[in-house]
Amino acid sequence: MDPFEVRMQFLSLMRRLNASQPSIQKVVGYALKYFSRCGEDLWDCIIEECQKGSINHRINILYFLDSLCEACLQAKTHPSSIGYDGSSTNFYVDFVAQDLAKIVENVVPEGRQGLPNLSSTKQILSNWRNKRVIDPQKVDEVITTLNSRKSAEEEAPASTEAPSASSRLSKTDIFRRIEEDRERHKRLREKRWVQPVSHNPQSHLPPQLASFLPLTDDGDGEEELTLDIEFENEWETTSDWNEDDDDAVGEENVLCFPGEGEKPMDLS
Repeated sequence: MDPFEVRMQFLSLMRRLNASQPSIQKVVGYALKYFSRCGEDLWDCIIEECQKGSINHRINILYFLDSLCEACLQAKTHPSSIGYDGSSTNFYVDFVAQDLAKIVENVVPEGRQGLPNLSSTKQILSNWRNKRVIDPQKVDEVITTLNSRKSAEEEAPASTEAPSASSRLSKTDIFRRIEEDRERHKRLREKRWVQPVSHNPQSHLPPQLASFLPLTDDGDGEEELTLDIEFENEWETTSDWNEDDDDAVGEENVLCFPGEGEKPMDLS
């Protein structure tokens, strides 16, 4: 197919995109297959659909991008498998990083219209930050922008206008949104317990015990181990030792080492 036919067929797939994994993976596979021939053109199609699609369609595009980034990082170790002979590329991940603010602005437009997509968008952004899919600092900037917006409670008293016809959803659209939200949230729960996508070119080697793995840090970039990434994420979200921790330890000591006349804790 010539580039025009590739673009038109890709647009057709994008417009039929829904929350199901078969639908998402079909578009992901097509995008990777034609990356070497017209990757930039296909990315323009994605941005175009993200700008003019319905609010429900836009969140589907963001979930598609989540799967696309994951597939790109996995394909990075075997670029020839998708017909690309470049030595260093993140495929569409670089495009996502470049246009991240624009994408989020379209998926979560300001005002009440964007509220249905706000929570899911934040979850995906947090996932990209924690797994180092995109530069954490860049993701933090976008999340900060979202957090700075007014909440629905703040907007409600100031707005007395009725929703426009274009923003009202039919009963069918509402039920479709509920079903697709279930599918999307199921996918997020599944991925929450999966280790970060491996950026390590040695990932094809058999797994080793953690005690035999080399120490890495942020400065190692793509060489940083997923185990260290997970540890850093947990370390950053753990609070400092405080009085509540002292009280908890004291209560545990009382249960394990009771005073005179009291029975010890049953550890069986």
